[in-house]
Amino acid sequence: MAKALEGVRVLDFTQYLSGPHCTSVLSELGAEVIKIEMPGKGEPERQAMPKTPKREAYQFLSYNRGKKSITLNLKSPKGMELAKRLAAKVDILVENFAPGVLDRLGLSYEEASKINPRIIYASISGFGHTGPRCNDVSYDVVAQAMGGLMSVTGFPDGEPLKVGISLGDYMGGYNGAIAILSALYYRSLTGEGQAIDISMQDGIWAMVFPDRADYFDTHIVPKRYGNKLSSSAPFGAYHAKDGYVIICTITDPQWQKVLQAMGREDLSGEQRYATRENRTKNMEEVDGLVQEWCKGKTVEEVMAALKKFQVPCSPLPTFDQVANDPQLLSRDMIVEVEQPVSGKVKLTGSVYKMSRTPGNRKMRVPEVGEHNEEIYRGLLGIDAGEMKKLKEESVI
Repeated sequence: MAKALEGVRVLDFTQYLSGPHCTSVLSELGAEVIKIEMPGKGEPERQAMPKTPKREAYQFLSYNRGKKSITLNLKSPKGMELAKRLAAKVDILVENFAPGVLDRLGLSYEEASKINPRIIYASISGFGHTGPRCNDVSYDVVAQAMGGLMSVTGFPDGEPLKVGISLGDYMGGYNGAIAILSALYYRSLTGEGQAIDISMQDGIWAMVFPDRADYFDTHIVPKRYGNKLSSSAPFGAYHAKDGYVIICTITDPQWQKVLQAMGREDLSGEQRYATRENRTKNMEEVDGLVQEWCKGKTVEEVMAALKKFQVPCSPLPTFDQVANDPQLLSRDMIVEVEQPVSGKVKLTGSVYKMSRTPGNRKMRVPEVGEHNEEIYRGLLGIDAGEMKKLKEESVI
């Protein structure tokens, strides 16, 4: 199978989620990713929950597939010397330590670029490497809070809520991968590497802002809308007799189709509802009309009526229903991977459906240090005697 990133080599100094997610995307697209782990210790994400029956963390299995694992003590002078030798041999370096950690250890971007002027050096952190909060400790929920997502998530009369997944981490990883791929293209044109500084807060804010940008005109603090959309109605989850239906209308013609589905063509000329702006102003009335219609019908009946007029809609499935969804299964979004410890484990498939170079997530996760011989002896040319000495000194 052809690989989009064939021949691209990545040095991976990441841990837990945002960084490993970033490099997992590069691995999935065909890059050779060399994952650094401390000798005698697993990465923090190995301790994450949930775990397989054999006590392996699903997050670690998900975001380290296909990588090459080596051990290296970065706090050892010899270890840092090896890190620098590796930096000379790669295209990309990715790290998500707290800002300044890798600098203090001796492998800042400035140092790495002296060794390898073409290197693309990507850093992912909670607040980035500049600004008054750059040194604050951050986790996903902090990024969701400080990026504004929690302030607009939840029901109007309830508490602010985080999203049910680690979205700040994931967006940090995706934004890191996007920037890296862009930098690779730029380097192909100019021969120049560069530093990349990704902030998880920035990534969340960039998603929150477009739907709430009118704050800068009105200076009215945006409120939470629950499952509704702040700028359109009807939109969101509506309660039927046996579950919920998701109904989405954006355009005025879609609203007319909703009226046809409900048998309420008598309201087609009602000016309070005629435009998206007016429906938003009268959101409670619009939602009330739709909810009243839904509550006397089953989910299947509501869906059938809406689909007849091509209104965007869906049921609201439970997690187990999503996990067995024929659409996801038909697109290989659940794959089985054979792991040395846990055996056959179900993990997510690749989202990158590409005609010539599709993504591949059917690779297993390596054991810690599994590729020490291949990388240190094969790539760096270290002989067997020196390898033995490095192990005895706990450098690798």
